[in-house]
Amino acid sequence: MLYRRFGRTNLQMPVFSCGGMRYQFKWQDVNFSEVPQDNQKNLENIIRRSLELGINHIETARGYGTSEMQLGKILPKLEREKLIVQTKVPPFADVEEFSKTFEKSLSYLNLDYVDLLGLHGINDAESLNYSLRDGGCLEVAKELQKQGKVKYIGFSTHAPLEIILQAINTNQFDYVNLHWYYINQWNWSAIAAANKLDMGVFIISPSNKGGLLYQPSAKLVELCKPLSPMVFNDLFCLSHPQVHTLSIGAAKPTDFDEHLKTLELLDKADQILPPIIERLEKAAIETLGKDWVKSWDVNLPTWEETPGNINIKVVLWLLNLALAYDMVEYGKMRYNLLGNGNNWFPGNRADKLDEVNLQSCLVNSPHADKIPQMLAKANELLKGEEVKRLSQS
Repeated sequence: MLYRRFGRTNLQMPVFSCGGMRYQFKWQDVNFSEVPQDNQKNLENIIRRSLELGINHIETARGYGTSEMQLGKILPKLEREKLIVQTKVPPFADVEEFSKTFEKSLSYLNLDYVDLLGLHGINDAESLNYSLRDGGCLEVAKELQKQGKVKYIGFSTHAPLEIILQAINTNQFDYVNLHWYYINQWNWSAIAAANKLDMGVFIISPSNKGGLLYQPSAKLVELCKPLSPMVFNDLFCLSHPQVHTLSIGAAKPTDFDEHLKTLELLDKADQILPPIIERLEKAAIETLGKDWVKSWDVNLPTWEETPGNINIKVVLWLLNLALAYDMVEYGKMRYNLLGNGNNWFPGNRADKLDEVNLQSCLVNSPHADKIPQMLAKANELLKGEEVKRLSQS
């Protein structure tokens, strides 16, 4: 395994982390007696395999249902000083609720402390305020730190870039969990800002939200050769030293195997990546046109500024991926979450275009005339049954 210094924490972080949202029994708390033995055995096998590989960062959250409780059955059996355990607790309006929720996490994990505590889901101005205001959740987290129950404090986010930057630039956090991968590089300036302040950088869900890369389209497979799309994306991310670790949301012990192929390629990334990136860019231009590829997202309104709260940027992005790389299944998964993802994936689908007039909000876009047609095309191609976030299922 390769390790990188995780910012100001000085932790030696493996470049892959064991994410805890795929192996648990349920997304809701249940009595441990209800957890099937084979499920618990699978989870414990995943953790042991992770540690055999040198992946000693175990990451979970109070919002991951039975994950913490099930981990709490194996973590005390392991060498605590060799583990980096992270859990996450959402910021609440009521700081007492935040405190009680953390204590529940610690109890479930069966630990005296966690190495990393993340404020889970600083996704909008409200959750940012819950975290940062006087007497807010960050102050509670720092008190837990003084008590020895938490070593380092960070936050996870699905927020727009400006919210992420606001949180980072307070210089009150030790690390950040955020999205960034080949198909979605919008948060690069947040990574740069975090690096400037010596914060750790953890990339969320690179294989799932990074493109359903465990079930890639045939076209994407061809474009990424000689690498698999998963290894290409891992290598793309880790070729940037500003990125410290990628989450592997393992559902079985063998789920680490494909990712491990990345490690021996890192010192050759500058030779391997450019031809693949060139093919991907060429395919997008051939399908969508150079002018669209280079400027489709220029001066788009936010979803709050758009009639019907249509998330134009996300809808067009998903359409681009579906058309350029045949990533239709990924597009459907994300598109049909719109309208049902609250502040984790805000805004609406483009399924009511006949009820809104987008002319005024697109006045500054170079593609104002084309965008309504593209939105209609996206809805036709991607619309299906509404999707819920995993934690809502």
